[in-house]
Amino acid sequence: MQDISTDLNATTPAPTPARAVGVVAGKLPSAATTATKPIPVEIISPPSSFIESLPNFLGPIGTAGIVLVFTIFMLLQREDLRNRFIRLAGDGRLSVMTQAMDEAGDRVSHYLFLQSMVNASYGLIIGFSLYLMHLPNAVLFGVIAGALRFLPYVGPPIGALLPVMLSLAVFEDWSQPLYVLGIFVVIEVVVANFIEPMLYGSKTGISSLAVLVAAVFWTFVWGPVGLVLSTPLTVCLVVLGRHVPSMRFLNVLLGDEPVLSPEVHYYQRLLATDHEEARKVLHGHLKEKSLEELYDTVLIPALLMAEQDRHRNELDDETATFIYQSTREFVEDLSDKAVKEMPDFSGSAAKRDSSNRPQIICVPASGEADEIAGVMLAQLLGIAGHEVKCVSIGTVEEMLAQVEDAQPGIVCISAIPPLALTHARAIYARLRTQFPSQPIIVGLWNYSGDVGRSAGRIDTPERVRVLTTLAEVVLQVRIQADLSASEIQKTQTVPAVRASD
Repeated sequence: MQDISTDLNATTPAPTPARAVGVVAGKLPSAATTATKPIPVEIISPPSSFIESLPNFLGPIGTAGIVLVFTIFMLLQREDLRNRFIRLAGDGRLSVMTQAMDEAGDRVSHYLFLQSMVNASYGLIIGFSLYLMHLPNAVLFGVIAGALRFLPYVGPPIGALLPVMLSLAVFEDWSQPLYVLGIFVVIEVVVANFIEPMLYGSKTGISSLAVLVAAVFWTFVWGPVGLVLSTPLTVCLVVLGRHVPSMRFLNVLLGDEPVLSPEVHYYQRLLATDHEEARKVLHGHLKEKSLEELYDTVLIPALLMAEQDRHRNELDDETATFIYQSTREFVEDLSDKAVKEMPDFSGSAAKRDSSNRPQIICVPASGEADEIAGVMLAQLLGIAGHEVKCVSIGTVEEMLAQVEDAQPGIVCISAIPPLALTHARAIYARLRTQFPSQPIIVGLWNYSGDVGRSAGRIDTPERVRVLTTLAEVVLQVRIQADLSASEIQKTQTVPAVRASD
Protein backbone atom coordinates (compact mmCIF):
# COMPACT_ATOMS: atom_id res chain seq x y z
CA MET A 1 0.00 0.00 0.00
CA GLN A 2 2.88 2.38 0.71
CA ASP A 3 4.47 1.61 -2.70
CA ILE A 4 1.19 2.22 -4.52
CA SER A 5 0.66 5.48 -2.68
CA THR A 6 4.18 6.61 -3.59
CA ASP A 7 3.63 5.78 -7.25
CA LEU A 8 0.32 7.63 -7.33
CA ASN A 9 1.85 10.70 -5.74
CA ALA A 10 4.71 10.63 -8.26
CA THR A 11 2.38 10.47 -11.29
CA THR A 12 -0.05 13.14 -10.09
CA PRO A 13 0.69 16.51 -11.79
CA ALA A 14 1.73 19.35 -9.57
CA PRO A 15 -1.01 21.83 -8.77
CA THR A 16 -1.14 25.03 -10.74
CA PRO A 17 0.05 27.99 -8.70
CA ALA A 18 -2.59 30.49 -7.83
CA ARG A 19 -0.78 33.32 -9.54
CA ALA A 20 -0.69 31.40 -12.86
CA VAL A 21 -4.44 31.21 -13.00
CA GLY A 22 -5.74 34.25 -14.90
CA VAL A 23 -8.76 35.57 -16.65
CA VAL A 24 -9.27 33.90 -20.01
CA ALA A 25 -11.51 35.64 -22.50
CA GLY A 26 -12.86 37.86 -19.79
CA LYS A 27 -14.13 34.93 -17.76
CA LEU A 28 -13.52 34.22 -14.12
CA PRO A 29 -11.64 30.98 -13.30
CA SER A 30 -13.91 28.06 -12.38
CA ALA A 31 -13.82 26.20 -9.06
CA ALA A 32 -12.27 23.16 -10.74
CA THR A 33 -9.34 25.15 -12.04
CA THR A 34 -8.76 27.08 -8.87
CA ALA A 35 -8.91 24.07 -6.47
CA THR A 36 -5.54 22.89 -5.27
CA LYS A 37 -4.77 19.27 -4.30
CA PRO A 38 -3.62 18.75 -0.66
CA ILE A 39 0.01 17.87 -0.35
CA PRO A 40 0.33 14.35 1.19
CA VAL A 41 2.22 14.22 4.47
CA GLU A 42 3.93 11.07 5.73
CA ILE A 43 5.33 10.79 9.25
CA ILE A 44 8.43 8.60 9.41
CA SER A 45 9.53 7.51 12.87
CA PRO A 46 13.23 7.53 13.47
CA PRO A 47 14.82 4.12 14.06
CA SER A 48 14.48 3.06 17.68
CA SER A 49 17.53 2.77 19.80
CA PHE A 50 18.69 -0.43 21.49
CA ILE A 51 17.45 0.79 24.87
CA GLU A 52 13.96 1.49 23.50
CA SER A 53 13.65 -1.92 21.81
CA LEU A 54 15.02 -3.82 24.80
CA PRO A 55 11.63 -4.29 26.59
CA ASN A 56 10.07 -5.87 23.49
CA PHE A 57 13.07 -8.11 22.98
CA LEU A 58 13.21 -9.22 26.59
CA GLY A 59 9.45 -9.80 26.99
CA PRO A 60 9.41 -13.59 27.58
CA ILE A 61 12.88 -13.52 29.13
CA GLY A 62 11.85 -10.70 31.45
CA THR A 63 8.71 -12.57 32.53
CA ALA A 64 10.76 -15.68 33.26
CA GLY A 65 13.25 -13.60 35.22
CA ILE A 66 10.53 -11.99 37.32
CA VAL A 67 9.04 -15.42 38.08
CA LEU A 68 12.46 -16.74 39.04
CA VAL A 69 13.16 -13.78 41.36
CA PHE A 70 9.75 -14.07 43.04
CA THR A 71 10.18 -17.82 43.47
CA ILE A 72 13.57 -17.39 45.14
CA PHE A 73 12.34 -14.73 47.55
CA MET A 74 9.15 -16.66 48.37
CA LEU A 75 11.19 -19.76 49.15
CA LEU A 76 13.59 -17.77 51.33
CA GLN A 77 10.66 -16.32 53.33
CA ARG A 78 8.28 -19.26 53.14
CA GLU A 79 7.81 -19.51 56.92
CA ASP A 80 6.95 -15.82 57.23
CA LEU A 81 4.55 -15.98 54.28
CA ARG A 82 2.93 -19.10 55.72
CA ASN A 83 2.36 -17.39 59.10
CA ARG A 84 0.94 -14.28 57.45
CA PHE A 85 -1.41 -16.35 55.35
CA ILE A 86 -2.60 -18.28 58.41
CA ARG A 87 -3.21 -15.00 60.23
CA LEU A 88 -5.12 -13.55 57.28
CA ALA A 89 -7.31 -16.51 56.35
CA GLY A 90 -7.30 -18.59 59.52
CA ASP A 91 -9.63 -16.36 61.55
CA GLY A 92 -8.61 -18.17 64.72
CA ARG A 93 -9.16 -21.65 63.23
CA LEU A 94 -5.57 -22.84 63.27
CA SER A 95 -6.39 -26.52 62.99
CA VAL A 96 -8.57 -25.96 59.90
CA MET A 97 -5.95 -23.82 58.17
CA THR A 98 -3.18 -26.27 58.98
CA GLN A 99 -5.28 -29.08 57.56
CA ALA A 100 -6.04 -27.01 54.46
CA MET A 101 -2.39 -26.20 53.82
CA ASP A 102 -1.36 -29.81 54.32
CA GLU A 103 -4.09 -30.98 51.96
CA ALA A 104 -3.11 -28.42 49.32
CA GLY A 105 0.54 -29.44 49.56
CA ASP A 106 -0.29 -33.13 49.31
CA ARG A 107 -2.61 -32.64 46.34
CA VAL A 108 -0.13 -30.49 44.41
CA SER A 109 2.77 -32.80 45.22
CA HIS A 110 0.87 -35.89 44.11
CA TYR A 111 -0.34 -34.13 40.98
CA LEU A 112 3.14 -32.95 39.95
CA PHE A 113 4.66 -36.35 40.69
CA LEU A 114 2.03 -38.21 38.69
CA GLN A 115 2.24 -35.66 35.88
CA SER A 116 6.02 -36.11 35.70
CA MET A 117 5.65 -39.88 35.56
CA VAL A 118 2.94 -39.73 32.88
CA ASN A 119 4.85 -37.23 30.73
CA ALA A 120 8.11 -39.20 31.04
CA SER A 121 6.31 -42.38 29.99
CA TYR A 122 4.64 -40.45 27.18
CA GLY A 123 7.98 -39.19 25.88
CA LEU A 124 9.54 -42.65 26.19
CA ILE A 125 6.76 -44.28 24.17
CA ILE A 126 6.88 -41.53 21.53
CA GLY A 127 10.65 -41.77 21.19
CA PHE A 128 10.60 -45.57 20.95
CA SER A 129 7.79 -45.52 18.38
CA LEU A 130 9.59 -42.93 16.24
CA TYR A 131 12.77 -45.00 16.51
CA LEU A 132 10.91 -48.01 15.15
CA MET A 133 9.71 -45.79 12.31
CA HIS A 134 13.39 -44.99 11.52
CA LEU A 135 12.81 -41.28 11.96
CA PRO A 136 16.05 -39.35 12.57
CA ASN A 137 16.60 -37.92 16.07
CA ALA A 138 13.77 -40.01 17.51
CA VAL A 139 15.15 -39.75 21.07
CA LEU A 140 15.29 -35.94 20.84
CA PHE A 141 11.69 -35.75 19.63
CA GLY A 142 10.59 -38.04 22.47
CA VAL A 143 12.25 -35.79 25.04
CA ILE A 144 10.69 -32.69 23.46
CA ALA A 145 7.22 -34.32 23.38
CA GLY A 146 7.44 -35.30 27.05
CA ALA A 147 8.65 -31.84 28.11
CA LEU A 148 6.07 -29.94 26.05
CA ARG A 149 3.29 -32.01 27.55
CA PHE A 150 3.64 -30.00 30.75
CA LEU A 151 1.86 -27.27 28.75
CA PRO A 152 -1.84 -28.22 28.88
CA TYR A 153 -3.73 -28.39 25.58
CA VAL A 154 -1.07 -26.69 23.40
CA GLY A 155 1.98 -28.76 24.33
CA PRO A 156 1.10 -32.07 22.60
CA PRO A 157 0.27 -30.50 19.19
CA ILE A 158 3.51 -28.49 19.27
CA GLY A 159 5.47 -31.62 20.19
CA ALA A 160 3.94 -33.50 17.26
CA LEU A 161 4.50 -30.73 14.71
CA LEU A 162 8.27 -31.11 14.19
CA PRO A 163 8.32 -34.94 13.82
CA VAL A 164 5.45 -34.84 11.32
CA MET A 165 7.13 -32.10 9.26
CA LEU A 166 10.43 -33.99 9.32
CA SER A 167 8.71 -37.20 8.21
CA LEU A 168 7.28 -35.34 5.21
CA ALA A 169 10.81 -34.35 4.19
CA VAL A 170 12.52 -37.67 4.94
CA PHE A 171 10.15 -40.36 3.70
CA GLU A 172 9.22 -40.79 0.07
CA ASP A 173 5.55 -41.75 0.32
CA TRP A 174 2.63 -40.38 2.37
CA SER A 175 2.05 -43.46 4.49
CA GLN A 176 5.00 -42.90 6.83
CA PRO A 177 4.00 -39.33 7.83
CA LEU A 178 0.46 -40.56 8.42
CA TYR A 179 1.82 -43.31 10.67
CA VAL A 180 3.85 -40.73 12.62
CA LEU A 181 0.78 -38.52 13.04
CA GLY A 182 -1.31 -41.54 14.04
CA ILE A 183 1.21 -42.44 16.76
CA PHE A 184 0.81 -39.03 18.39
CA VAL A 185 -2.98 -39.02 18.05
CA VAL A 186 -3.53 -42.51 19.45
CA ILE A 187 -1.16 -42.10 22.40
CA GLU A 188 -2.54 -38.67 23.25
CA VAL A 189 -6.15 -39.88 23.13
CA VAL A 190 -5.39 -42.85 25.39
CA VAL A 191 -3.39 -40.80 27.90
CA ALA A 192 -5.71 -37.78 27.99
CA ASN A 193 -9.01 -39.67 28.14
CA PHE A 194 -8.20 -42.78 30.17
CA ILE A 195 -4.91 -42.63 32.06
CA GLU A 196 -4.94 -39.01 33.27
CA PRO A 197 -8.58 -38.95 34.51
CA MET A 198 -7.94 -42.16 36.43
CA LEU A 199 -4.74 -40.84 38.03
CA TYR A 200 -5.52 -37.15 38.47
CA GLY A 201 -9.23 -37.29 39.31
CA SER A 202 -8.90 -38.14 42.99
CA LYS A 203 -5.71 -36.10 43.44
CA THR A 204 -6.72 -32.69 42.11
CA GLY A 205 -10.39 -32.47 43.09
CA ILE A 206 -11.26 -30.04 40.28
CA SER A 207 -13.67 -30.52 37.39
CA SER A 208 -12.59 -30.81 33.76
CA LEU A 209 -14.32 -27.56 32.84
CA ALA A 210 -12.56 -25.80 35.72
CA VAL A 211 -9.21 -27.04 34.37
CA LEU A 212 -9.98 -25.48 30.99
CA VAL A 213 -11.21 -22.18 32.47
CA ALA A 214 -8.21 -22.01 34.81
CA ALA A 215 -5.82 -22.62 31.91
CA VAL A 216 -7.35 -19.71 29.95
CA PHE A 217 -7.38 -17.39 32.98
CA TRP A 218 -3.84 -18.02 34.19
CA THR A 219 -2.50 -17.88 30.63
CA PHE A 220 -4.13 -14.47 30.24
CA VAL A 221 -2.57 -13.32 33.52
CA TRP A 222 0.94 -14.82 33.28
CA GLY A 223 1.31 -16.14 29.75
CA PRO A 224 3.02 -19.52 29.22
CA VAL A 225 4.12 -19.63 32.87
CA GLY A 226 0.49 -19.33 33.95
CA LEU A 227 -0.47 -22.14 31.60
CA VAL A 228 2.05 -24.44 33.28
CA LEU A 229 0.95 -23.45 36.80
CA SER A 230 -2.80 -23.29 36.10
CA THR A 231 -3.71 -26.68 37.58
CA PRO A 232 -1.62 -26.42 40.79
CA LEU A 233 -2.93 -22.91 41.46
CA THR A 234 -6.51 -24.03 40.90
CA VAL A 235 -5.99 -26.98 43.25
CA CYS A 236 -4.92 -24.54 45.98
CA LEU A 237 -8.01 -22.40 45.38
CA VAL A 238 -10.31 -25.43 45.58
CA VAL A 239 -8.74 -26.55 48.87
CA LEU A 240 -9.16 -23.05 50.30
CA GLY A 241 -12.79 -23.04 49.24
CA ARG A 242 -13.29 -26.36 50.99
CA HIS A 243 -11.93 -25.18 54.35
CA VAL A 244 -12.44 -21.39 54.48
CA PRO A 245 -16.15 -20.45 54.78
CA SER A 246 -15.75 -17.07 53.06
CA MET A 247 -14.18 -18.76 50.02
CA ARG A 248 -16.58 -21.68 49.80
CA PHE A 249 -17.87 -20.47 46.43
CA LEU A 250 -14.53 -21.52 44.89
CA ASN A 251 -15.12 -25.14 45.84
CA VAL A 252 -18.66 -24.95 44.42
CA LEU A 253 -17.50 -23.42 41.12
CA LEU A 254 -14.27 -25.33 40.57
CA GLY A 255 -14.57 -28.58 42.54
CA ASP A 256 -15.54 -31.96 41.14
CA GLU A 257 -17.82 -32.97 44.00
CA PRO A 258 -21.60 -32.89 43.42
CA VAL A 259 -23.01 -29.62 44.71
CA LEU A 260 -26.57 -30.94 44.99
CA SER A 261 -27.44 -33.79 47.30
CA PRO A 262 -29.39 -36.67 45.71
CA GLU A 263 -32.71 -35.66 47.27
CA VAL A 264 -32.33 -32.03 46.16
CA HIS A 265 -31.22 -33.11 42.68
CA TYR A 266 -34.18 -35.47 42.38
CA TYR A 267 -36.68 -32.86 43.59
CA GLN A 268 -35.23 -30.16 41.33
CA ARG A 269 -35.58 -32.41 38.29
CA LEU A 270 -39.21 -33.09 39.17
CA LEU A 271 -39.81 -29.35 39.55
CA ALA A 272 -38.46 -29.01 36.01
CA THR A 273 -40.80 -31.88 34.94
CA ASP A 274 -37.79 -33.89 33.80
CA HIS A 275 -39.04 -37.40 34.45
CA GLU A 276 -36.15 -39.28 32.84
CA GLU A 277 -33.32 -37.48 34.61
CA ALA A 278 -35.12 -37.91 37.94
CA ARG A 279 -35.25 -41.64 37.21
CA LYS A 280 -31.50 -41.62 36.47
CA VAL A 281 -30.83 -39.97 39.82
CA LEU A 282 -32.71 -42.73 41.64
CA HIS A 283 -31.08 -45.58 39.72
CA GLY A 284 -27.64 -44.03 40.16
CA HIS A 285 -28.19 -43.79 43.92
CA LEU A 286 -29.58 -47.33 44.05
CA LYS A 287 -26.32 -48.72 42.63
CA GLU A 288 -24.53 -47.76 45.85
CA LYS A 289 -27.33 -47.88 48.43
CA SER A 290 -30.11 -50.25 49.35
CA LEU A 291 -33.76 -49.63 48.57
CA GLU A 292 -34.43 -48.86 52.22
CA GLU A 293 -31.75 -46.15 52.23
CA LEU A 294 -33.02 -44.79 48.90
CA TYR A 295 -36.49 -44.28 50.36
CA ASP A 296 -35.22 -42.78 53.63
CA THR A 297 -32.57 -40.47 52.17
CA VAL A 298 -33.96 -39.46 48.76
CA LEU A 299 -37.66 -40.01 48.15
CA ILE A 300 -39.08 -39.09 51.55
CA PRO A 301 -36.89 -35.93 51.89
CA ALA A 302 -38.04 -34.95 48.37
CA LEU A 303 -41.68 -35.42 49.40
CA LEU A 304 -40.96 -33.35 52.51
CA MET A 305 -39.60 -30.48 50.39
CA ALA A 306 -42.65 -30.70 48.13
CA GLU A 307 -45.01 -30.55 51.10
CA GLN A 308 -43.17 -27.57 52.58
CA ASP A 309 -43.29 -25.69 49.28
CA ARG A 310 -46.94 -26.55 48.83
CA HIS A 311 -47.88 -25.25 52.28
CA ARG A 312 -45.93 -22.03 51.56
CA ASN A 313 -47.92 -21.63 48.31
CA GLU A 314 -44.68 -21.89 46.32
CA LEU A 315 -45.79 -25.02 44.45
CA ASP A 316 -48.76 -25.01 42.09
CA ASP A 317 -51.21 -27.88 41.99
CA GLU A 318 -50.13 -29.11 38.55
CA THR A 319 -46.47 -29.43 39.52
CA ALA A 320 -47.37 -31.03 42.85
CA THR A 321 -49.52 -33.61 41.05
CA PHE A 322 -46.66 -34.38 38.66
CA ILE A 323 -44.22 -34.86 41.57
CA TYR A 324 -46.57 -37.20 43.45
CA GLN A 325 -47.49 -39.25 40.38
CA SER A 326 -43.87 -39.59 39.27
CA THR A 327 -42.75 -40.65 42.73
CA ARG A 328 -45.55 -43.21 42.94
CA GLU A 329 -44.54 -44.63 39.55
CA PHE A 330 -40.91 -44.86 40.64
CA VAL A 331 -41.89 -46.72 43.80
CA GLU A 332 -43.98 -49.19 41.83
CA ASP A 333 -41.20 -49.73 39.29
CA LEU A 334 -38.70 -50.42 42.06
CA SER A 335 -40.86 -53.16 43.57
CA ASP A 336 -39.36 -55.97 41.46
CA LYS A 337 -35.83 -54.63 41.86
CA ALA A 338 -36.31 -54.50 45.62
CA VAL A 339 -36.71 -58.27 45.84
CA LYS A 340 -33.40 -58.76 44.01
CA GLU A 341 -31.63 -56.22 46.18
CA MET A 342 -32.79 -57.85 49.43
CA PRO A 343 -32.69 -61.59 48.81
CA ASP A 344 -32.14 -62.35 52.47
CA PHE A 345 -35.58 -60.96 53.35
CA SER A 346 -37.36 -62.87 50.60
CA GLY A 347 -35.54 -66.05 51.50
CA SER A 348 -36.25 -65.73 55.19
CA ALA A 349 -39.88 -64.90 54.47
CA ALA A 350 -40.35 -68.26 52.84
CA LYS A 351 -39.09 -69.97 55.97
CA ARG A 352 -41.40 -68.12 58.34
CA ASP A 353 -44.75 -69.43 59.39
CA SER A 354 -46.88 -66.56 58.15
CA SER A 355 -50.04 -67.99 59.78
CA ASN A 356 -48.81 -66.93 63.21
CA ARG A 357 -47.76 -63.44 62.16
CA PRO A 358 -50.21 -60.55 62.54
CA GLN A 359 -51.42 -58.55 59.59
CA ILE A 360 -50.08 -54.99 59.28
CA ILE A 361 -51.98 -52.06 57.83
CA CYS A 362 -50.53 -48.67 56.82
CA VAL A 363 -52.79 -45.65 57.22
CA PRO A 364 -51.93 -42.24 55.71
CA ALA A 365 -52.40 -39.30 58.06
CA SER A 366 -53.88 -36.82 55.61
CA GLY A 367 -52.49 -36.25 52.09
CA GLU A 368 -51.11 -37.99 49.04
CA ALA A 369 -47.51 -37.63 50.23
CA ASP A 370 -48.40 -39.57 53.38
CA GLU A 371 -49.99 -42.29 51.25
CA ILE A 372 -46.89 -42.60 49.02
CA ALA A 373 -44.68 -42.93 52.11
CA GLY A 374 -47.08 -45.59 53.39
CA VAL A 375 -46.72 -47.47 50.10
CA MET A 376 -42.93 -47.43 50.54
CA LEU A 377 -43.29 -48.81 54.05
CA ALA A 378 -45.74 -51.49 52.91
CA GLN A 379 -43.35 -52.49 50.15
CA LEU A 380 -40.42 -52.88 52.55
CA LEU A 381 -42.53 -54.80 55.04
CA GLY A 382 -43.77 -57.09 52.26
CA ILE A 383 -40.18 -57.81 51.22
CA ALA A 384 -39.42 -58.59 54.86
CA GLY A 385 -42.07 -61.31 54.79
CA HIS A 386 -45.01 -59.59 56.46
CA GLU A 387 -48.62 -59.49 55.33
CA VAL A 388 -49.26 -55.80 54.66
CA LYS A 389 -52.15 -53.73 53.38
CA CYS A 390 -51.97 -50.02 52.51
CA VAL A 391 -55.07 -47.89 53.00
CA SER A 392 -55.90 -45.45 50.20
CA ILE A 393 -56.29 -41.79 51.04
CA GLY A 394 -59.85 -40.62 51.65
CA THR A 395 -62.02 -39.28 54.41
CA VAL A 396 -61.26 -40.33 57.96
CA GLU A 397 -64.45 -42.41 58.11
CA GLU A 398 -63.56 -44.25 54.90
CA MET A 399 -60.02 -45.03 56.09
CA LEU A 400 -61.27 -46.20 59.50
CA ALA A 401 -63.77 -48.46 57.76
CA GLN A 402 -60.98 -50.08 55.76
CA VAL A 403 -58.97 -50.61 58.93
CA GLU A 404 -61.96 -52.18 60.69
CA ASP A 405 -62.59 -54.54 57.79
CA ALA A 406 -58.94 -55.67 57.80
CA GLN A 407 -58.78 -56.32 61.56
CA PRO A 408 -54.97 -55.84 61.63
CA GLY A 409 -52.60 -56.92 64.33
CA ILE A 410 -50.38 -53.81 63.96
CA VAL A 411 -51.36 -50.37 62.68
CA CYS A 412 -48.78 -47.97 61.16
CA ILE A 413 -49.61 -44.29 60.64
CA SER A 414 -47.67 -42.55 57.87
CA ALA A 415 -47.22 -38.77 58.24
CA ILE A 416 -44.86 -36.29 56.52
CA PRO A 417 -44.14 -32.80 57.96
CA PRO A 418 -44.79 -29.90 58.21
CA LEU A 419 -48.24 -30.82 59.58
CA ALA A 420 -47.31 -34.42 60.36
CA LEU A 421 -47.70 -34.21 64.14
CA THR A 422 -51.14 -32.59 64.01
CA HIS A 423 -52.52 -35.03 61.47
CA ALA A 424 -50.91 -38.05 63.12
CA ARG A 425 -52.33 -37.13 66.53
CA ALA A 426 -55.83 -36.72 65.06
CA ILE A 427 -55.83 -40.04 63.21
CA TYR A 428 -54.22 -41.79 66.19
CA ALA A 429 -57.01 -40.64 68.50
CA ARG A 430 -59.64 -42.10 66.18
CA LEU A 431 -57.74 -45.37 65.78
CA ARG A 432 -57.11 -45.70 69.50
CA THR A 433 -60.81 -45.31 70.16
CA GLN A 434 -61.58 -48.02 67.66
CA PHE A 435 -58.69 -50.33 68.62
CA PRO A 436 -57.89 -49.69 72.28
CA SER A 437 -55.45 -52.61 72.68
CA GLN A 438 -53.79 -52.84 69.26
CA PRO A 439 -50.12 -51.80 68.81
CA ILE A 440 -49.97 -48.53 66.85
CA ILE A 441 -46.73 -47.18 65.35
CA VAL A 442 -46.57 -43.55 64.22
CA GLY A 443 -44.06 -42.72 61.48
CA LEU A 444 -43.16 -39.01 61.48
CA TRP A 445 -40.94 -39.27 58.43
CA ASN A 446 -37.76 -37.21 58.51
CA TYR A 447 -39.03 -35.36 61.56
CA SER A 448 -36.39 -32.98 62.99
CA GLY A 449 -38.08 -32.12 66.28
CA ASP A 450 -37.97 -33.78 69.69
CA VAL A 451 -39.40 -37.25 69.08
CA GLY A 452 -39.93 -38.05 72.77
CA ARG A 453 -41.80 -34.86 73.39
CA SER A 454 -43.89 -35.37 70.26
CA ALA A 455 -44.76 -38.91 71.37
CA GLY A 456 -45.94 -37.50 74.70
CA ARG A 457 -48.26 -35.12 72.87
CA ILE A 458 -49.82 -38.05 71.00
CA ASP A 459 -50.23 -40.56 73.85
CA THR A 460 -48.35 -42.18 76.68
CA PRO A 461 -45.00 -43.77 75.71
CA GLU A 462 -46.29 -47.20 76.76
CA ARG A 463 -49.07 -47.14 74.17
CA VAL A 464 -47.46 -45.44 71.16
CA ARG A 465 -44.16 -45.77 69.39
CA VAL A 466 -43.02 -42.73 67.33
CA LEU A 467 -40.27 -43.34 64.72
CA THR A 468 -38.78 -41.15 61.99
CA THR A 469 -37.36 -43.54 59.35
CA LEU A 470 -38.66 -46.50 57.42
CA ALA A 471 -35.77 -48.65 58.61
CA GLU A 472 -36.73 -48.06 62.25
CA VAL A 473 -40.36 -48.95 61.56
CA VAL A 474 -39.42 -52.15 59.71
CA LEU A 475 -37.26 -53.20 62.66
CA GLN A 476 -39.93 -52.31 65.21
CA VAL A 477 -42.61 -54.16 63.26
CA ARG A 478 -40.39 -57.22 63.10
CA ILE A 479 -39.88 -57.13 66.88
CA GLN A 480 -43.58 -56.56 67.54
CA ALA A 481 -44.59 -59.29 65.10
CA ASP A 482 -42.23 -61.80 66.73
CA LEU A 483 -43.71 -61.00 70.14
CA SER A 484 -47.25 -61.39 68.82
CA ALA A 485 -46.36 -64.66 67.09
CA SER A 486 -44.80 -66.06 70.26
CA GLU A 487 -47.90 -65.15 72.27
CA ILE A 488 -50.13 -66.83 69.71
CA GLN A 489 -47.95 -69.94 69.79
CA LYS A 490 -48.17 -70.07 73.58
CA THR A 491 -51.96 -69.89 73.53
CA GLN A 492 -52.05 -72.72 70.99
CA THR A 493 -49.66 -75.03 72.85
CA VAL A 494 -50.94 -74.61 76.42
CA PRO A 495 -54.24 -76.57 75.92
CA ALA A 496 -52.35 -79.44 74.29
CA VAL A 497 -50.03 -79.76 77.27
CA ARG A 498 -52.95 -79.84 79.69
CA ALA A 499 -54.70 -82.57 77.69
CA SER A 500 -51.62 -84.75 77.82
CA ASP A 501 -51.37 -84.27 81.56
